[in-house]
Amino acid sequence: MAQKPSIPKGTRDFSPAEVVKRNYIMDTIKDCFTTYGFQPIETPSFENSDTLMGKYGDEGDRLIFKILNSGDFLRKVDDALYSEKDSGKLTPKISEKALRYDLTVPFARYVVQHQNEIDFPFKRYQIQPVWRADRPQKGRFREFFQCDADVVGSKSLWQEVEFVELYDAVFSKLNLEGVTIKMNNRKILSGIAEVIGESDKLIDFTVALDKLDKIGEDGVKKEMREKGITETAIEKLQPLFQVSGTASEKLALLKDLLSSSEIGMQGVQEVEFIVSTISEIGLQTAMLEIDVTLARGLNYYTGAIFEVAAPEQVKMGSIGGGGRYDDLTGIFGLKNISGVGISFGLDRIYLVLEELGLFPETVSANTKVLFINFGEEEAFYAMKAVSKLRKEGITAELYPDATKMGKQMGYADKRNIPYTVLAGGDEMQAETFTLKHMKSGKQDAVSFTELRAKLK
Repeated sequence: MAQKPSIPKGTRDFSPAEVVKRNYIMDTIKDCFTTYGFQPIETPSFENSDTLMGKYGDEGDRLIFKILNSGDFLRKVDDALYSEKDSGKLTPKISEKALRYDLTVPFARYVVQHQNEIDFPFKRYQIQPVWRADRPQKGRFREFFQCDADVVGSKSLWQEVEFVELYDAVFSKLNLEGVTIKMNNRKILSGIAEVIGESDKLIDFTVALDKLDKIGEDGVKKEMREKGITETAIEKLQPLFQVSGTASEKLALLKDLLSSSEIGMQGVQEVEFIVSTISEIGLQTAMLEIDVTLARGLNYYTGAIFEVAAPEQVKMGSIGGGGRYDDLTGIFGLKNISGVGISFGLDRIYLVLEELGLFPETVSANTKVLFINFGEEEAFYAMKAVSKLRKEGITAELYPDATKMGKQMGYADKRNIPYTVLAGGDEMQAETFTLKHMKSGKQDAVSFTELRAKLK
């Protein structure tokens, strides 16, 4: 017996209706990207391993899908190395390429490789799939699309302001209200690590803090202790776990906590500028909120960091995120190029819109009219009309087989095609068409001109 077909965990097939809805989201995001002056690029699905490895921290590196070398990939492995059974040592010998983990590191590689062709500041957008060897769960997949926009070549905080506006513009167009754009700054986190005496454990500190919404205060403290962060340092962090109030109140707390840290105060000033500017400009539907525990686990962020939370009534992880990265291109040899970017989580946004019933009824992959097939001559007569309608931008089909009319009508009904056309001998003689509205059952004999007008 043939084995039942399946797909890998964390991947999905998409039906025509689902693809159309996904395209609706991508087209909305793409329109906003274009309006804000971003240009499209694309990069390969896989990169050289050394391009990706070491850019996301230890946790990120473990989630990168490696691609085995072609041919006899074990030939280059000597017996001693093979017998050690150490995957860390063995992998570089048998795998030189990997599927991209995100779009930001490949973009940094692109900028360095094409630096002589780029006009800085360079504003690019990219909508492509990425892959992560993560544990699949609701809203988390191993293959998913990212929709990124980045600017490189400018340190201006106006870029951060523009990205907050861009988030708001996209979610407003999608009619998604109640979205919260959470913001922090890695300089603030560096300052906190400094004032609690744990600067050398900045990465461990931020990775643990970033999990606050997932494992809670006790879980974060437990992980910090396991990473060697002292009890005294953890006690100094206590105000962060309980901070609340307005942006002004949070900024006041941070100024007090970080008064002795130059880098921390610089981060506070950057956040203050973005918040006050957005307050003056105003947002349409989204809310901007300072989250002093937001860390984002990616090591390449150096300034502002963003994370977008779905409306409270939907239990969903972040639907977007990003931040400032001053040193990312430096790892590829191009120094002093600052960048900032954001990403939209297409798959999670889809689930949110679906759960809240926010997809417009007009978002449909349906054919508008199906011509019934009565035989060879009638099909030829119908096909000439179908061709003319298609040239007018009207989605039209001819049923391919001259089978029972009930079967053809049932096909139209199952596919939710709103109109059918009957074109038999009588219609051919009169040079007309019988247009039937499937829901009401109403039929009208019309000329082609009238048919076209009604369908338009």
